[in-house]
Amino acid sequence: MQEFDDERMKERLQLAEIPRVENISKADFVEQYVKPQKPVVIEHLIEDWPAYKKWSLEYIDEVAGDKIVPLYDDRPISSEYKFNEPHLTMKMSEYIALLKSKPTTYRIFLYHLMKEVPVLQNDFKFPDMGLRFLKQLPMLFFGGENSKVFMHYDIDFANILHFHFHGKKQCILYPPSQSKYLYKVPHALISREDIDYTDPDFQKFPALKEAQGYITNLKHGETLYMPEGYWHQMTYLTPGFSMSLRATSRNITNFSKAVYNLAFMRYFDNYMRKLRGQKWIDYKNEQAMIKTHKKNNIKT
Repeated sequence: MQEFDDERMKERLQLAEIPRVENISKADFVEQYVKPQKPVVIEHLIEDWPAYKKWSLEYIDEVAGDKIVPLYDDRPISSEYKFNEPHLTMKMSEYIALLKSKPTTYRIFLYHLMKEVPVLQNDFKFPDMGLRFLKQLPMLFFGGENSKVFMHYDIDFANILHFHFHGKKQCILYPPSQSKYLYKVPHALISREDIDYTDPDFQKFPALKEAQGYITNLKHGETLYMPEGYWHQMTYLTPGFSMSLRATSRNITNFSKAVYNLAFMRYFDNYMRKLRGQKWIDYKNEQAMIKTHKKNNIKT
């Protein structure tokens, strides 16, 4: 996977480097990043966590190798599967062996590994950073070399601290203000899945030329702050895994959107997939094109 060290490519995609700090006080973090809703990478926030020294694929294999885990690949969303239904399951030890052996598109997300393996709960703590964290067990996310998480925003509009372990991960973000350029699929949290956000087809998706976003490469132990409602697309440059801590929305409008998504949208989408099948998926993708081009006065 080619990293974004090519300045010409960054300029073409209008991606600015996410600011980085070695450490930051709670007051400065809130004033400079949380209140204005701007992303930042904190390089040394978690060096006092046991996880910083302990967590690796080898350690996860040691403590969780016998667990059966859900896997997802990069196949397009289909009516064959419900909202967030996994494509495959296997033992964690088998999955880690796969990650080490070759590039793979299979990823783990939305899996409560810490609940299944309580010893992992001793390895982290909730940072005192001025966020109202949801005091629930965080989930871990795993990916193989070159595996990608499609462009999306989170259902609950949380403020997120995203911690990476074992290797390197590329993160592309867009603020909510850029949604009108991103071919959002209606009744969903995603952009069209046939867009390659590392090398988009501007002829097919011309609105993307106007989108302005951010990019960074996370290394082991680094923390990315993603403000609420930010679009994000992740690429694992090497096999590795990440963890997110979530904090409630500060914006009442975003909180209302989160309630709608959680209480209605996902259930409506599952119902329509069951009722109309692939026609519903195709309709939504078509509407993403029509609505985006209409908003941007693009004639096709």
